[in-house]
Amino acid sequence: MKVTLRFFARFGELLGKNRVVDAPENTSLADIVRDAASQNGEGYGSIFDEQGKFRDYVILMRNGKRVSAAAAERTALSEGDEVAVFPPVAGG
Repeated sequence: MKVTLRFFARFGELLGKNRVVDAPENTSLADIVRDAASQNGEGYGSIFDEQGKFRDYVILMRNGKRVSAAAAERTALSEGDEVAVFPPVAGG
């Protein structure tokens, strides 16, 4: 199945901003992000901690809706889904 994966800001600089990924059926949101991030050590370390868990500040979305880090482990993706990964948001 094809899933669009988008990384924003610093994550996009390290891992590429947009990509379409071929993923096996029953791939979780966490699995697809983990697999993409594993291609760059600094990118992986900015999203995941030493135990392989999402860092507290990582914002995850599936099809425009926020997904918690805990739910990402059990959120199965479907054909055509879009996953977005954001660093902390700051503004002023």
